[in-house]
Amino acid sequence: MKILALAGAIALILWVMWDAFETILLPRRVPARARLSRWVIRWLWRLWASTARGIGKRSRRENLLSFYALLSILTLLVVWAGGLILGFALIYWADGSRLDADRATRGFGADLYLSGSTFFTLGLGDVRPVSVLSRLVTVIEAGTGFGFLALVLAYLPVLYAAFSKREARITMLDEWAGSPPTAAVLLRRCSEARDPNVIAPLLKDWELASAETLESHLSYPVLCYFRSQHDNQSWLASMVAILDTCALVIVGVEGIDPFQARLTFAIARHALVDLSQIFRSKAMSAPPDSRPVAELRELRAWLARSGVRLTEGDEADRRLADLRTLYLPYAYELSERLLMPLPPLLPPERLRYNWETTAWSRTARDGSH
Repeated sequence: MKILALAGAIALILWVMWDAFETILLPRRVPARARLSRWVIRWLWRLWASTARGIGKRSRRENLLSFYALLSILTLLVVWAGGLILGFALIYWADGSRLDADRATRGFGADLYLSGSTFFTLGLGDVRPVSVLSRLVTVIEAGTGFGFLALVLAYLPVLYAAFSKREARITMLDEWAGSPPTAAVLLRRCSEARDPNVIAPLLKDWELASAETLESHLSYPVLCYFRSQHDNQSWLASMVAILDTCALVIVGVEGIDPFQARLTFAIARHALVDLSQIFRSKAMSAPPDSRPVAELRELRAWLARSGVRLTEGDEADRRLADLRTLYLPYAYELSERLLMPLPPLLPPERLRYNWETTAWSRTARDGSH
């Protein structure tokens, strides 16, 4: 019995340590299925998302969802620490609980107590190991606990640095495309410049942003759950708006060179596809749209009033539909899973820029918007 407990304890410790190594230190996507962190994050998200779906008001729902990422990290750290403490406690028990302790602190409870105080390097000394094996295990556990806490301290700043870099670009997109961001507003904003190719540097920046998001979110998938500062923004909506813009430019926008749009479209689409595969689910079919032709006509008319001319005709419609098919199924899957709404092609009736609003008042819009 104690041999089985010893074997199980060693397996548990190695499993937890390997999972922590893959999650924190290994900078690449890990295909393993039997991962403790995957189970914890997935189970907790199902509980959190089911609660959020029952909240009708968007601001309240987003406020609840904003707590999930940090909560999942803290829960994962507690599970890792608990697994290691339990594993080392089983080793003490398998060794016969050879501990120097008073009668009130006996049995497996004493093993757990010694393991916990050793892991967090408390050094209280009221329960002490007496055998050679238990003393050796105590030293190993103290080193493991010290290293584990150091990894935790290094893990959180990396996550928040990647989150801050991502959110800076999303916030800047508000001044170009509104909130939620739309391709129509972005193209109209570019038409206000004397040179319509002012869009090229923006798309170049989002080419880099998409590559950075792909790399950081594959290495640390929990970043996908981090919410934006405003409830009408998200990293997913921003990326889809950029893809919509690129698709329109590739099909044809008068005066705009499509070269940079093709490059940005390629890497942004790559990011969406790979990130959707993190969750091991297939791409969803886009919901049926009974008015795609009418929507395109409205889009062309809306942009034409601002001086933006889109290529027209059946061939242009077909090319645009083909391009959107390359990324929308993956975007819908991520939208359903992460509860992040996707932006429309046309802006809402009441176009909003977050920079124009505060918690106390709304500034008057000037004629340029």
